[in-house]
Amino acid sequence: MNTVSEIAFFSPFHFHRVFKFVTGETLNGYVTRKRIEKSATELLHKNGTTTEIAHKFGFSDNSSYSRTFKKYFGVSPTEFKKQNPNRHSKIRQLESKNGQEYPDYEKYICVINNLKNWIKMNAKIEIKEMPKMDLAFVSSIGPQNLEMAYGKLMQWATPKGLINDQTKMITVYHDSFKVTEADKVRMSASVLLDKPIETEGEIGLTTIESGKFIVGSFEIGLNEFEKSWTGLFVWMNENGYKKVDREPFEIYHNNFNEHPQRKAIVDFCIPIE
Repeated sequence: MNTVSEIAFFSPFHFHRVFKFVTGETLNGYVTRKRIEKSATELLHKNGTTTEIAHKFGFSDNSSYSRTFKKYFGVSPTEFKKQNPNRHSKIRQLESKNGQEYPDYEKYICVINNLKNWIKMNAKIEIKEMPKMDLAFVSSIGPQNLEMAYGKLMQWATPKGLINDQTKMITVYHDSFKVTEADKVRMSASVLLDKPIETEGEIGLTTIESGKFIVGSFEIGLNEFEKSWTGLFVWMNENGYKKVDREPFEIYHNNFNEHPQRKAIVDFCIPIE
């Protein structure tokens, strides 16, 4: 706490108050949640033992890790892995938190097949080497605040001459909706820069490094984003690609409000090995 508050130029007392006001969580609670969520992703996508994963994410032993994990997801890490044979849908935390019935295996197969058909009918998928991209951004916690973040970004960027017909807006996802509750998912509402620029206030600068990406190109309604993302991850696994530990993002090619059917023309980009 002292180190983080010093970096933020707050006293520990004021940093704690500001952090909780912004995120709705204490710093310790936030750190524990992120460790558990990242370990859940590891359980789903890697073959390490629970003991190895516990140590990797800072737990002193397997029992303390299992106890903390169960508080968050309602089941032990081992049971969690067994209950999630489908590694592409939102995880089973929904059942423990909302009492939502979890699909059985046959329903899983049906869901997967529907997603495959959706991707086949609605996406053009390519493997691309993408260049380094410099971005100006405003942070958003939860999709409910993303529109406001873009509003702040546009208010800053427009008078600086950064917005024109060729401008690309990009949403970068720093958390996965599979393991993080939607209202806690961190995102960056971003604009692609073609020249160096100084920022101030809530506007930050970041870079998407060059690399190999799965790029799924869609023309979809706003209610079809989740299905498209999930389907693209299914396609990734079906075709033997592996995501690297970098953030996926969306690149928008139109203003959906100006589309006759209010559809977004958008690329979904997943960084891969």
